[in-house]
Amino acid sequence: MINRLAVVYGGLVALGLSMGTAIAQPPPPPNPYGPVPPPRDEVVPPPRGGYYWEPGHWQWNGHRYVWIAGHSVVGAPRGHWVAGHWRWNSHHYVWVPAHWD
Repeated sequence: MINRLAVVYGGLVALGLSMGTAIAQPPPPPNPYGPVPPPRDEVVPPPRGGYYWEPGHWQWNGHRYVWIAGHSVVGAPRGHWVAGHWRWNSHHYVWVPAHWD
């Protein structure tokens, strides 16, 4: 009886584990615009109440990367700050500007 329960229990555990597996997505292809240059050094001003610093970043202008300098932005009273970043959208890389979420 105990061996039979162990077999049934083991089978259920194996079934549960197999249902929880995920299929890995392939990595995105290389950036078609070439490598993004390293960030530039910037002098960040001291914090001011209600303002947040958005760091500078490289942006593709259709022909080459151009540097968008960092700047202060007015903060939102609620939410959290999401820094600008590059994201793969299944066809190409897109720049997601910094924003409040």
